[in-house]
Amino acid sequence: MRVLFLSTPLASHLYPMVPLAWALRAAGHDVLVGTTGPALQVAGAGLHVIDFDPRRECASVAQINAGRPDLVTARATRVADGRPLLVEATRRYADQMIATAKLCRPDLVVHSQLQGGGPLAAASLGVPAVEHGSSLLRTDDFYDRLPELIPETFAAHALDGLPRRAALDVAPPSMVAEQPGAWPMRHIPYNGGGRLPEELAGRPPGRRIAVTIGTSIMAPNMAPLLARVFEVAGDVDAEFVVLLSGVAGDAEHDAKVPPNVRIIRDWVPLRPLLDGCAGIVHHGGAGSTLAALDAGVPQLVVPSGAPNFLQSDSVRERGVGRTAEVGELDAALVEGVLDDAGIRAAVAEVRAEMAALPSPVQMVPRLAELAA
Repeated sequence: MRVLFLSTPLASHLYPMVPLAWALRAAGHDVLVGTTGPALQVAGAGLHVIDFDPRRECASVAQINAGRPDLVTARATRVADGRPLLVEATRRYADQMIATAKLCRPDLVVHSQLQGGGPLAAASLGVPAVEHGSSLLRTDDFYDRLPELIPETFAAHALDGLPRRAALDVAPPSMVAEQPGAWPMRHIPYNGGGRLPEELAGRPPGRRIAVTIGTSIMAPNMAPLLARVFEVAGDVDAEFVVLLSGVAGDAEHDAKVPPNVRIIRDWVPLRPLLDGCAGIVHHGGAGSTLAALDAGVPQLVVPSGAPNFLQSDSVRERGVGRTAEVGELDAALVEGVLDDAGIRAAVAEVRAEMAALPSPVQMVPRLAELAA
């Protein structure tokens, strides 16, 4: 079986699909990945990658975000709030994804969450499409409405509808509404390979807190959040490890950094780091949220970027952490998250729930049957 993975050009959208791609390759199937821009770095995961926009003729997600701020609300409470941006991203990449599919001739297309170009590429070949979940978001009726939302794209490629579809849902069932017909699958965290420094491996004598703030693309309050962390860290009895790899600029240059704060600018894999952490402070991104759940680590979420509010709400409502605005972040709040027995119990429950879901390896025969 030949499988084509298609992703919106953001590493955070493609990385969650890497474990399934590995599983398919290990089972003897041919795997190709079609993407562009920052997501091309997934080639470092040992995957074969096709750049579907080598001349950079399509606007990046960052450029779409910056140029059309009207496409998404500042604080999304449902996927429909961001539908205009999702439709625009589909429109921008659909031609390239369809062209890549016709070049590769796959038996199955697996695509990133809420990227409509994937189903269109599958439809152009008459093969099934599989949406690979990567967050706590629900897709609602986004795909069903594509023919009416972008009729010009369907007409341009002589598409008369959508392909046979399936969805892989990695969200813990107790944290989200049921997605009818979706196939549950365990989330295996992957955010790129990297060296974990020896001093950060294992659990330290005292408490350690990881801090990750995403990128400037999706975390517009990044600088204020980082400044606030530096301000309150000195009053917390813990070591703070602040991950700044990929963050442009010298974010800590003008800040007074307490001695219990360690700033890491090299790429560090988040999931193994969390094995030695008592908690995490983050911006609400899907990768950080799911990695913390998989590691069984309490979360303090300061949401930044429209979709992250949906995920931070799920964290709060399930009791696996707390949420706050930047100005509400203080030492007492951080200490409270670390010391809350109820949060630790809820985290343990969700971690066990995730571990019980079918692994990507177990999903391979089901995908082969779908493509047959």
